[in-house]
Amino acid sequence: MKRLRFLILLSALLSLFVIPAFAQVGTVATVTQDLSMRVGPGVDWRLIKVMPVGTNVAVDGRDVTGSWVRGVDQNGDAGWMAARFLSIGTDGAFNLPVIDREAPLSVGAPAPGAVSVAVVVDDTAEEAPAETVAVPTGGSATTTSGVTLNIRSGPSTEYRIVGKLAAGEAFNIDGRDSGIGWVRGVNTSGIVGWVSVTFTGLTYDQTASLPIVEIGSPFGLAVPSAPVAEEAVVADTTVTNVQPIASTAPVSGFAVGGQVQDFSGAAENAMRSAGMTWVKRQVVYDRGASPQSFASWINDAHARGFRILLSVKGHPQDILDPNFFGEYAGFVGGLAALGADAIEVWNEMNIDREWPAGQINPAAYVNMLAPAYNSIKANNPNTMVISGAPAPTGFFGGCGGNGCDDAPYIAGMAAAGAGNYMDCVGIHYNEGIIPPSQRSGDPRSEHYSRYFWGMIDAYRASFSQPLCFTEIGYLSPEGYGPLPGGFAWAGGTTVAQHAAWLGQAKDLSASSGVVRLFIVWNVDFSQYGSDPQGGYAIIRPGGGCPACAELAN
Repeated sequence: MKRLRFLILLSALLSLFVIPAFAQVGTVATVTQDLSMRVGPGVDWRLIKVMPVGTNVAVDGRDVTGSWVRGVDQNGDAGWMAARFLSIGTDGAFNLPVIDREAPLSVGAPAPGAVSVAVVVDDTAEEAPAETVAVPTGGSATTTSGVTLNIRSGPSTEYRIVGKLAAGEAFNIDGRDSGIGWVRGVNTSGIVGWVSVTFTGLTYDQTASLPIVEIGSPFGLAVPSAPVAEEAVVADTTVTNVQPIASTAPVSGFAVGGQVQDFSGAAENAMRSAGMTWVKRQVVYDRGASPQSFASWINDAHARGFRILLSVKGHPQDILDPNFFGEYAGFVGGLAALGADAIEVWNEMNIDREWPAGQINPAAYVNMLAPAYNSIKANNPNTMVISGAPAPTGFFGGCGGNGCDDAPYIAGMAAAGAGNYMDCVGIHYNEGIIPPSQRSGDPRSEHYSRYFWGMIDAYRASFSQPLCFTEIGYLSPEGYGPLPGGFAWAGGTTVAQHAAWLGQAKDLSASSGVVRLFIVWNVDFSQYGSDPQGGYAIIRPGGGCPACAELAN
């Protein structure tokens, strides 16, 4: 009997000490390259320390993008780390729960030298076979960047610069890093090093098909031939040579507005009842057009007591002309001189509906943004410059010439220096089917773009500037009929939900401390076909505006 009691007591003691220790350690990952630990999920957050290769880290969660994970290292220091430089990689990171930056740490320090435990991925789910893309191990890839790229000694911006890769210059690639974010190769000058995949023409599948190579491993590819001289497809100046003009635009406070199709009396009345003080109108720039053509829009808005945001886009094919960026800059500068209160530089440039297919690149966009910003500020430093808002999407699985998801696109803009040429970061949110306060539980997926806060968190990971919602709206088919197939996800959203969620999103934005402008998409559009714009409108069939009261509260 005494022996039995002893065994029971021993079992109880083991359960106290062994099981909790395992639960605290959680998922253990190993640092695969010297890695920075930071206060938050992004390179803008303060550096805590640099962890050497081989350091073990217990991780307890990730940010909404899956690019950053939080954990504690074997020395007990806690913070955020780029997932691609840990043994779990970004694929493993996506199996961790999304957590707030300041949520209590739920794991304990791992033991030094503990075996790295990867997150278990359920590989039993059905998956469509990926298209095979042939990328020869010893082949070459040509950059499609509109700016010169840095070649670095390792796969991270933390490694020293060893050379430059010119736009369109051949780059023979022999492999990639484990995080599928960097590739190693040699340029036409014989410089061997690493460049970011974001700024090349490689697709995700092409990059993933390359072998993983280690820093310092032998490199055996031949130096590629120098490219035949040809006209560049985008402006040939790097934004690092463009000194930004000082801005006096008001970027503090919070304001609400709406995008109109026809600034009629009905639209004006609805906007006033909703407490709106801004109106947004979209300008399609035709080459050779005079800014004076839109003076009436600006004067009309001011006469009615509204400030006006002009979202200025053009025709994608024009971007292929290297003279276009200068012409566009002159046009938006003219609009600023006429008194436009804010100008959004282009629209949804991460998709081929708004930017030439094969040329989509965040650095190329910054080459447009920089001269446009300086032209606007030279003509009217009080005009607020808003960067073009990408389309919120996870469709592309990364970033390539034919399309980019918005989070990596925004990160690429930041890396190319876009923060120097804007007062506010443009952001769109138009696919919600749950209240904006909800951070999880969307029946479609847990992708960050499903959520109001997911979008804010993703954009704040790359920029410290205020956010300007140049489009935010909810889609309801009520009063119109069934939605087309591509929008069927919103089939169950009622007008009452549409109204309530807009009001809640406005309140959350006002109290966030990071949102400067809240432009409702839209006020008075009525088209309802393959693109059901009327379903987003706050003026519903019959003339009512249930959302107006919600927005005014």
